[in-house]
Amino acid sequence: MKGSSMNTHMGKIVVHNDVIAQYAGSVAVECFGIVGMAGVSVKDGLVKLLNRESITRGISVTLDRNKLILDFHVIVAYGVSILAVTDNLISNVKYKVEEFTGIEIEKINIYVDGVRVID
Repeated sequence: MKGSSMNTHMGKIVVHNDVIAQYAGSVAVECFGIVGMAGVSVKDGLVKLLNRESITRGISVTLDRNKLILDFHVIVAYGVSILAVTDNLISNVKYKVEEFTGIEIEKINIYVDGVRVID
């Protein structure tokens, strides 16, 4: 099991990386300007918008020196400032994931894999 763990006075707590990815993904898609998470096909290199059920495929969670490193592959809305969207994403995810897990986030990497026009 790949998970992030912490020791408390009552024992050890292990949070599976998929749980962290699912929570981080749900926080990310609530952010302004984020259309959704991106999945890149290794076979043909095409980027596709992931549905809610497979949102964790667009997020990588790594625990390094008891700190989390999150990688997001996102699709942003056409016409919005990518810098503003990513700053908003970083601040929201950092605050909410640290509150949820109790584990400090060292780094959040964002890869903008596509742009979509929203109706």
